[in-house]
Amino acid sequence: MNKANEVVEKIKNKYDKLSKGQKLLADYIISNYDKAAFLTAAKLGALVGVSESTVVRFAMNLGYQGYPEFQRALEEMVRNKLNSIQRMEVAYGRISQPQILSSVLQADADKIKLTLENIDEKAFETAIDILLNAKHIYVLGIRSCSPLANFLSFYLNMLFDNVHLIQTNSASEIFEQMIRIDEQDAIIGISFPRYSVRTLKAMEFANNRNAKVITLTDSIHSPMNLYSSCNLIARSDMASIVDSLVAPLSVINALVVALCMRKQTEVVNTLETLEKIWDEYQVYSNDEINYVENDVILKDPYLENNV
Repeated sequence: MNKANEVVEKIKNKYDKLSKGQKLLADYIISNYDKAAFLTAAKLGALVGVSESTVVRFAMNLGYQGYPEFQRALEEMVRNKLNSIQRMEVAYGRISQPQILSSVLQADADKIKLTLENIDEKAFETAIDILLNAKHIYVLGIRSCSPLANFLSFYLNMLFDNVHLIQTNSASEIFEQMIRIDEQDAIIGISFPRYSVRTLKAMEFANNRNAKVITLTDSIHSPMNLYSSCNLIARSDMASIVDSLVAPLSVINALVVALCMRKQTEVVNTLETLEKIWDEYQVYSNDEINYVENDVILKDPYLENNV
């Protein structure tokens, strides 16, 4: 069965056995799957005129474990058929200006919830073990994923002395920075639609060198998973011109916290050392704020010394 039309084919095969309400859902989805892919079960039910539970039963009757899996299948259908502008129009075209803030924040909250419900905890623990045992850790994220890679490497550097953030504008530079990667090392590749070919090639290169490959991506169908030792799946936002990466960032936060718990002594020693360095070199002195009664006083030692 063609993956792109898998949902439609399943609906057509089951159509005669569906209830009246489920047939309403089937008719709507066949004609509007590009819109249905971005709707929650409750919103889809309200739009068609059936209950949320009917939507969930409909998904399960088609052979899916629940609505989240069904929705992911719909997303796969539209992933390569709509450009960013079209996705934004589908998801937000009918939302009035005053509703944008609440709608976007709610959509982000939904993505974190879906990620929590579906993430593989064993893969998460495997990723922790891989990082703890790696001789060198490489982190790679390109374009919109670059801030995620920077954030992760910033905190990994507080835990390990062997972290390499790959910063590059070309494929050749990636391989130059990874030239010594081997079976004792690990790489974390971060990529979400549209997937980065450069990141994918880096994962292939690391896999060919027998390094441990960890991916942070949006789907089990992501090409990023072709070369990975373990896959961390976090929902991203297909329905916007701006990528929503709140769920991946939450997964990264969880990784950092879990690593901190496994390396508590080292973390405490590092933070104590950093505090001494910050004090000695007055790293944060210019930003220090003292509250005296109801007044706010900005403290600047350089000004005080020169008064």
